[in-house]
Amino acid sequence: MTAIPIIIDCDPGIDDSIALLTAFVSPELDILGITPVSGNQPLPQALRNTLQICELGGRNDIPVFPGCTRPLLREPIYGQFHGDTGLGNTRLPEPVKPPETIGAVDFLIDRLTLAADAGHGITLCCLGPLTNIAMALRIDPRIAAGIERVVMMGGAYREPGNRTMTAEFNMLVDPHAAHVVFSSGIPIVALSLDATHQVILGPEHVSQFARVSGRIADRLAELMAFWDRNQVERYGSRGGPLHDPLVIAWLLAPRLFQTRRARVFVEYESELCMGQTIADWYDKSGQEPNADIVTQVDAEGVIAFFLDRLSRYAAKGVA
Repeated sequence: MTAIPIIIDCDPGIDDSIALLTAFVSPELDILGITPVSGNQPLPQALRNTLQICELGGRNDIPVFPGCTRPLLREPIYGQFHGDTGLGNTRLPEPVKPPETIGAVDFLIDRLTLAADAGHGITLCCLGPLTNIAMALRIDPRIAAGIERVVMMGGAYREPGNRTMTAEFNMLVDPHAAHVVFSSGIPIVALSLDATHQVILGPEHVSQFARVSGRIADRLAELMAFWDRNQVERYGSRGGPLHDPLVIAWLLAPRLFQTRRARVFVEYESELCMGQTIADWYDKSGQEPNADIVTQVDAEGVIAFFLDRLSRYAAKGVA
């Protein structure tokens, strides 16, 4: 089977790191590059974290391209749940491999132009604010022809927001970028808080992952343990939602997810509702659907999927 060509756009972040570590041991994915962006952390820290996770996962072969340092129009805001460095209490060695000298936006334009010319689209796995993607589309809209689809973590529909009353963090950081992407006509699969809050990584799961994940077990357990929000009143149990890793799970095990098509709008003017995503479930707008929104997740199946993937770090031959 031909591997799926992907670019991972991210802002590591603990859950981004789990997503990356999963993708690294999934031969079904051909990771053409990683494009960190300002989000959970300022860009220099997000870039450093990306390079460190590549080394932890034994994937220094993957090029890392530094992305945008701030949102398109708004002042930057950063994550609240990832610790001072973005990796919780986990301390990793200084990265050995440097980032690429070309920036993420130029890389996206060049690589997606080649894909469009060849007629072989690339899937964009978007785990953070959509600034890099939107900037590339604004500079050269023709690259949309080189994008097979965008699979993104972001938004909140029936669930309330996780950074404000109405907004999920990735959408709040750069709502103008999100508007650009949702208005682009590119096929989109959206994994919002409605989906991610169905998969809670609890303390009992941390010990399971630690038992199976071989040489990365200690670091992985540290990351996962720090992710415990201890908000039983919101999530129904201890633990934290597996936000960004669900993008990788959807790509590799779509049978575990149910989707519904709808038109998505992003609020980018009202301060009270800035970053809110609104789904037109019942065709009130008269506009065509622009996204497949994940509505149901097989939580047990997803946990089993990640246990299987991350156990590959214990297998002989995994760097």
